[in-house]
Amino acid sequence: MPSFEIRRLSDALGAEIIGLDPDAPIDAATAADLRQAWTDHIVLLLRAPDLSEGDQLTFAACFGDVGIRPRPAAERPEDAGAVHPAMMLISNIRVDGKPIGSLPDGEMYFHHDTIFKPQPNRGTMLYAIEIPSAGGNTRFANLYKAYDALPERIKLRIAGRNAHHVYDYVVYNSREGKGDLATTVDGHAHPVAITHPESGRKALYVDRLMTMGIEGLPEHESDELLDALFEIAECEEFVYEHAWTPGDLLIWDNLCSAHARTDFPAGERRLLRRCQMASEGVPVE
Repeated sequence: MPSFEIRRLSDALGAEIIGLDPDAPIDAATAADLRQAWTDHIVLLLRAPDLSEGDQLTFAACFGDVGIRPRPAAERPEDAGAVHPAMMLISNIRVDGKPIGSLPDGEMYFHHDTIFKPQPNRGTMLYAIEIPSAGGNTRFANLYKAYDALPERIKLRIAGRNAHHVYDYVVYNSREGKGDLATTVDGHAHPVAITHPESGRKALYVDRLMTMGIEGLPEHESDELLDALFEIAECEEFVYEHAWTPGDLLIWDNLCSAHARTDFPAGERRLLRRCQMASEGVPVE
């Protein structure tokens, strides 16, 4: 039995870990139980008031190697030097008009972190420091359930196919006006459906924000198929929406879930601290 309690957050996915202090030392058996809970529930929540940056990094290491985020000096937020190189601030706070963090404002479509890389990160850990009075919630979609719900004819259509994903989603913006811009942004292709390395289950691996198209299909067929996949993936019965409070710590699996952000008042501060856990690469079908 785990040394902590597990409380499900929704029928779709997610569990709260109760009775475990993430800023205390974690022994090997407890770390193994945490990883199993992560595999089982996809998203884990812990309540961790006043969690330090160092303790967050130590706790993240229970789930995998914590990756460093090298960024050219010209692309660094205003106070990038004030956080550990593995950390990224998610914030709309500005100093002299410049954001102190990344991904500052408004709503974001469903996406997988780093899906555009040859070796995407396995997981993300996000810690809430300042939260607006309303909105800024994070929505998580269970992409195991989405794949299982696909009609057999669609499973056959995507079998063996890759999709191309890009980071410059501001340019591509849900495939609108992609045209020649598709050749100007960095990206990578991965299978439309992957087999998760831990669970062995199949999961959809496309998202509305960063997936440009399905390779080998005419554009209109690719767009039509992606729209059908997104409609199923974002079905409310497969989604858990988390309303943040300061001190919340969330860990999610980027290989079998996608996440989105709801809008929030532009005049209210939002500040969260993110690190990511590396993977051995996305498995092929």
